[in-house]
Amino acid sequence: MKKFLLLFCAFVLLTLQSCGLYSFTGADTGEANTFQVNFFQNQSDLVEPGIDLAFTTSLQDLIQNQTSLSLVNNNGDLIFEGEIIDYYISPMSATAQNTAAQNRLTIAVNVRYYNTLEPEKDFEQRFSFYYDYPAQTQLTTILETALDEIYTRLTQDIFNAALADW
Repeated sequence: MKKFLLLFCAFVLLTLQSCGLYSFTGADTGEANTFQVNFFQNQSDLVEPGIDLAFTTSLQDLIQNQTSLSLVNNNGDLIFEGEIIDYYISPMSATAQNTAAQNRLTIAVNVRYYNTLEPEKDFEQRFSFYYDYPAQTQLTTILETALDEIYTRLTQDIFNAALADW
């Protein structure tokens, strides 16, 4: 039994040493130790108060929860910045009476990502996502749920574009 345990430990040690540790999030932070997320100002035509701060915080939280990087205010190894460029509501389907049966809330952000240690990974990209809801429902009653879902998807897409090594 001792021999089996010794062989098993040697196998595990060799496997971890040769392949490196695996990240379940798929995040490839390289040699980076820190990140910063600059404030995403709302520059959309329709301004919903507070979505800029809430989105910025959501992105910070996701990166902190899925990596071992430390959040800093400046001089981060990885830098995320940009702006909210669209926030709008549009009808998605009509009824026989020519009124909307369903509406869609869409948010789009423009993101600039800088990797100060590996500049070839830098990018600027537009990300957007939406939330559909019945037209009879007032947006104010579902806004928190809608924003949570949109932020979750947007931040995950940004994280994957910047740090996922699939």
